[in-house]
Amino acid sequence: MKFKTLMIIKAVVCLGFAPLLLFVPGPLMKLLGASFGTGAALMAREYGAALCGNLMLTWFARNADVSVVRRAIILALFVYDAVAFVATLIIQLSGGLNVLGWGVVIIYLFFAVGFGYLLLSQKISS
Repeated sequence: MKFKTLMIIKAVVCLGFAPLLLFVPGPLMKLLGASFGTGAALMAREYGAALCGNLMLTWFARNADVSVVRRAIILALFVYDAVAFVATLIIQLSGGLNVLGWGVVIIYLFFAVGFGYLLLSQKISS
């Protein structure tokens, strides 16, 4: 997959989830079968803010030329998605989310594999 395509897909996913987590986290968490309270609301909204940052990064960097900076962006997004994949998988396997939680696991796996592939396949110009 091309860098620009993966960045646009990630931006669209972030655009879909960020507003929900920022403004109406309760219904989204309920849909996923997660328990929801004051602490969960804080964490969900902070995660929504993080997704806003990911949205800005992926959208505005989508046309970045091959460079050390582009490689740093790919590395950062790979680490983000790989760690989120493992964390979400652990929660899913422990029964913290319902069957819809597997969708979240798959989304993180998709991006971790995608950015991992780009990380391994991209040559860097000095």
